[in-house]
Amino acid sequence: MIQILKLLPTVWFELLANCWTVDEMEKWQTKIQICLNETTTAPPINSIFKAFELCNPRNVSVVIIGQDPYPTKGHANGLAFSIEDFVQPFPRSLLNIFKELKRSLPEYHYPLTGNLESWAKQGVFLINTCLTTEIGAANAHKILGWEEFTDAILRSINALNENMVILFWGKQAQSKIELFDSTTHLLLTSSHPSPLSVRRGFDGCNHFIKCNAYLKSKKIPEIVWQS
Repeated sequence: MIQILKLLPTVWFELLANCWTVDEMEKWQTKIQICLNETTTAPPINSIFKAFELCNPRNVSVVIIGQDPYPTKGHANGLAFSIEDFVQPFPRSLLNIFKELKRSLPEYHYPLTGNLESWAKQGVFLINTCLTTEIGAANAHKILGWEEFTDAILRSINALNENMVILFWGKQAQSKIELFDSTTHLLLTSSHPSPLSVRRGFDGCNHFIKCNAYLKSKKIPEIVWQS
């Protein structure tokens, strides 16, 4: 059996240990093993904590909350909305994100890859509320334990940092608004970039412009969205 928390980078494990006891961590770890299977889980086990590996909790300036990984085999890479370098065509939600970037930032060019690692390395924490799913089945691991973990993580970075921008796209992301202090951070909401809801608020939301304007006003490095 994989001890999943051993894969979590030390700095994040220490953050989690500040809000969970050892007993609570062991109980959660036992529970989460039920929905982990190396042959059927997306993303691969060694990529589950990719968002944590690329982004130090003390350096988070932007949080983008997704639902769960892409269920298509070989697509998910451990970052919300992101895909592996070679995946074509782009998932439609990701393509709509790029379309909004192009609409709001004329100098933006559509990227050759849908891998968003360059964002993560700049302090954009791309976290799904559920870090895994079953290949071929979206939302398969909902309410099986991941939400307890990601809620604890989000609460921790809310308290750890100031002047973050949190982007809540869609109802599932917006259910996490209560985890953040609106007097300390900029909270931006819209519909999900999915084709089913993109025109209900995401298209034209200007979140990328508003995000960088806020960061600039706080003398925090702006995000280079071009990947």
